[in-house]
Amino acid sequence: MLDATDVTVTLGRRRVLDGVNFQAAPGELTAIVGPNGSGKTTLLRAVTGDLGYRGRITLAGEELSGIPAWRLAPRRAVLAQFTPLAFPFTVAEVVRLGQIRKGPGSAADLTPRALARVGLCGYASRPYQELSGGEQQRVQLARVLCQVWEPVEGSEARWLFLDEPVSSLDIAHQLQVMQIARDFADVGGGVVAIMHDLNLTAMFADSVALLAEGRLLEQASPEVLLRDDLLSRAYGCSLRVSTPPPSGPYVLPHAARLG
Repeated sequence: MLDATDVTVTLGRRRVLDGVNFQAAPGELTAIVGPNGSGKTTLLRAVTGDLGYRGRITLAGEELSGIPAWRLAPRRAVLAQFTPLAFPFTVAEVVRLGQIRKGPGSAADLTPRALARVGLCGYASRPYQELSGGEQQRVQLARVLCQVWEPVEGSEARWLFLDEPVSSLDIAHQLQVMQIARDFADVGGGVVAIMHDLNLTAMFADSVALLAEGRLLEQASPEVLLRDDLLSRAYGCSLRVSTPPPSGPYVLPHAARLG
C-alpha cells in the first residue's frame, strides 16, 4: 500500500499541495485527475520520493524518505511527462537505461520484449530523436517497464507512476497504453497515473483522486466520484455525467449534444 497523510508541498512562497491524504493499492490502477495547476504532478513527485514534502508517505508500511535509492529503484519506475534527451541514442539504448539489474539471476536483454509490448517492434536501431512525440512517449514507457519487469525480492509489489501517459498519443495507442497499465495492475502491480481524459479514467481506473487548488476534493471509485456537481465545481465549467450501459460513467461538457 502507498499511503500519503497530510502531505504539504511549498515551492518558493506558494503552497502547491495543502494537507493531501492519498492512497493507492497494489493490484489497482489509481488515477489522479484535476484541472491544470491543481497539484497533480507535485503529488506524483512527492509519492515517488522525487520531491520534498511535509507530512507522511509510506510504501508497504515503510517511511518513503527512509528507503535508500538502491532499494527503491527496482520497486518503482516513473514515466515523466517530459523526458528530453540531448544525446544521439538509438531506441534500444534508451530502453536499456531502464534495465537496472544486469547481474547473475537477472533476465537477458529485455529490450525486444519491452518494445513489443508497446508496439514498437523493429524500432530498436532507429535514432530516438527522429521519432514522433507519440513514438518517443512509447519508447519511454518501454524503458520504465524494463525497470520493474522482474519480480522484487521478498515479493514486494512493483509500482508504475505515469504522468499523463497518453498525452501525445492517438486514440488507438491511448487504449494500448492504458491496457498495458491495466494489465500491470491485474498481475499485482500498483499503478498511479495522472490523467486528463475522464472517460479513459472511467474505463480503466479502480480509484480516482480529484485535486483542485492543491487540495484533495475526494478519492473514490469512478462510479462514485464522477458526478456532475463535483466535477463541475473542480473544473469550473458545466459537466454532465451519463451512465450508458454497460460502459459506466461518461463525462461530457454540458453544451454537447447526444445522438
